[in-house]
Amino acid sequence: MSTVVPPRTRRGRWPEITLLLLAGAIGVGAYYLVWTGLDNTGLPPSFALVVGAGAALVFACHLLIRALCPYADPVLFPCAIALNGLGLAMIYRVDAAADTDHARSQLILTAGALVFFAVTVLLVRNYRVLQNYMWTSLIAGVVLLLLPLSPLGRTLNGSRLWIAVGGMSFQPAEVAKICFAVFFAAYLVTERDNLALAGPKILGIRLPKARHILPVLIAWALCMGVLVFERDFGTALLFFGLFVAMLWVATEQVSWLAIGALLTVGGVWFISTTVSHVQARFAIWLDPFDPELYDAVGGSYQVVQGLFGMASGGLFGAGLGRGYPNLVYAAHSDFIYASFAEELGLVGVGAILCIYLLLISRGMRVALESRDGFGKLLASGLSFVLGLQCFIVIGGVTRIIPLTGLALPFLAHGGSALLTNWIIIALLIRMSHTARRPEEARPLPTTDELAILRGNADERVSEGDSESDDARTEVVRP
Repeated sequence: MSTVVPPRTRRGRWPEITLLLLAGAIGVGAYYLVWTGLDNTGLPPSFALVVGAGAALVFACHLLIRALCPYADPVLFPCAIALNGLGLAMIYRVDAAADTDHARSQLILTAGALVFFAVTVLLVRNYRVLQNYMWTSLIAGVVLLLLPLSPLGRTLNGSRLWIAVGGMSFQPAEVAKICFAVFFAAYLVTERDNLALAGPKILGIRLPKARHILPVLIAWALCMGVLVFERDFGTALLFFGLFVAMLWVATEQVSWLAIGALLTVGGVWFISTTVSHVQARFAIWLDPFDPELYDAVGGSYQVVQGLFGMASGGLFGAGLGRGYPNLVYAAHSDFIYASFAEELGLVGVGAILCIYLLLISRGMRVALESRDGFGKLLASGLSFVLGLQCFIVIGGVTRIIPLTGLALPFLAHGGSALLTNWIIIALLIRMSHTARRPEEARPLPTTDELAILRGNADERVSEGDSESDDARTEVVRP
């Protein structure tokens, strides 16, 4: 009698709905605290409609995950919902202080991003198919980077990053990071051994042969050149970090980290001494309290006010609705971290950073659990992009590094970043489902089937099969 091992019971969706309730409570609670912090009573206008429609959309996405990805990691989706809800609450708070209306557009963008999330989960049934589009993803990424240089492009704050279509603006570089992650993962998984072992060894560092590394270097240099020409150095740093990190994951050689560090230092030194826009950013970073820089147009006023706001927040913050985030330029987007630090304090932003840490670590866990090289590289690349973007943004606001124009994932106002980050979460959920799904066990062969297998093996041996040893042992494999 054949023996069948039953598949593992589906787990993870009940913990997910529990975490979703907690994530929803965090977002709704922050929204209500902002309302009461502004000395209002009762409930905010359209409170039931907004909360009800949002809960219905989130629950629909949960049901889609339950139906299509029952083995997916149950933590990824709730973490993203919690961060997105906190971002909506803070943007609403900044609107109340600055007399703007960014929260309404961000709410609509969130609904659209969740629709794209659902479409991605629905369409990408097998993420391994993306490996077949290696060169297509490279071309698409380069085209997206070139779009702001076309007549559709527009310049904002000295950088040409956006395109305007039908009265709406979009930042193509946000989507390009997914395209380049797919390209690097697909190329490196095929050339991993050549990159790690085939080249000469110089000064203890194994260097790959030119024909193996040249396509990756050309792709990296091309996107770097375009981004430097567009004066988008934050995204350039993000792509370079993605390039080095995925090379290290693919080859498992620490030498690539050393090479990446040297190239980073050299590139930063060259750009900071030759490009006036970056020189100004470095001057602000080194001495933001210089009176000349503080009073200059595009000077250090934004950075200094952000530092004052974070300092006034102290350990526990002034409370939601009790601070002055409107004194900082772009408090709803580039400097939303400073807004949270002022009203939630060090403890509050520490909790937000813990959510980010949990989200990124679960993404890296997807990479560890993946059973194929492409999945490992793609999951690690997408997770690293989220983590590095958080570091670049928060590091710029807190003066760890010079300020850049990137958006803090899920928190900051901006449809391009929000849409792209929700697509990343959808891909990680799809890869997590594939990695955690148990292999369906086959029944053991019967006595008659074993006899047939032995007969086939002996027949191949008699015909002069060069792999006779493997043929004789094949009977043990169902």
